[in-house]
Amino acid sequence: MAHEPRPFLCAPGLKIESQERMSELKFAQLHQSLAKIESMMERLEKRLWLTVYGVVAVILAQFVQSMLDHLP
Repeated sequence: MAHEPRPFLCAPGLKIESQERMSELKFAQLHQSLAKIESMMERLEKRLWLTVYGVVAVILAQFVQSMLDHLP
């Protein structure tokens, strides 16, 4: 029978492995949080543009109304 060598696990090795796993989890959480922030920023940007277009529409409507008032 062939004997397959098993890796030697010691306390410092296990500690490093657990720190690596924690780092991976933290980065995954960070990426998830950044994705949420990006999504919120996109929605905010859409609302901002709708507000800008609304203000421009009101100004144009007032301009057209004042032009119509001055026509004979």
